[in-house]
Amino acid sequence: MKSTSKKWTIAPILLGLICLFCSSYTVDKEADRIQKAARVFEDFKKMKESIPASILQDAEGMVIIPKMINAGFGIGGKRGRGVAMVKLASGTWSDPVFVTITGGSIGFQAGVQAVDLVLLFKHKEALTDAKNGDFTIGGDLSAAAGPVGRSTSANTDYKLDAEVYSYSRSKGLFAGISINGSNIAFDKTSNSNYYGADADTQKLFSSASDNSSAVKTLRSALSSK
Repeated sequence: MKSTSKKWTIAPILLGLICLFCSSYTVDKEADRIQKAARVFEDFKKMKESIPASILQDAEGMVIIPKMINAGFGIGGKRGRGVAMVKLASGTWSDPVFVTITGGSIGFQAGVQAVDLVLLFKHKEALTDAKNGDFTIGGDLSAAAGPVGRSTSANTDYKLDAEVYSYSRSKGLFAGISINGSNIAFDKTSNSNYYGADADTQKLFSSASDNSSAVKTLRSALSSK
């Protein structure tokens, strides 16, 4: 009888440890996504033809998708996970909100490509006011490939063209990437894993309270020249 009693006493402890481990693992996984987003943006800044500082300064929202999978064999598709942030009135970038991007296309294409993607939004309401927690690029919002060049000035006509500007870095079979028709949705599972079950995207987009090392690294990448 004593042996059985000990087994039933130990079981809840083991279960608790397992739950604690799983919780820690999921938080680390989301933190890793934030770190990868920071590395992507740092890498973009090192490129010879980088995102113009004037466009970054005017952008009110941003989505960074590390290693988005872009694949096609006649019918193409894309899938990726990343983070979204908006610029607060103080000029500080908000807490990151986890997002997913999915899309498809029809036409001649073949191959599988991992693409680092950065989307700049002229108006943060495109993210903060997203109905049902998702929106379609090219449907709900006009999109275009963003201009490049460190010397591109703020008086260019880019402001008149689109609501979203895309920048991608890729290697392999694809020469470029179109994001029109892609759906961006808030990743409720990841947001709950990282922030807790009561995570609210509206509150996250209006706050800059996350001072974890991963978020500090990302904010530093976005704010540095």
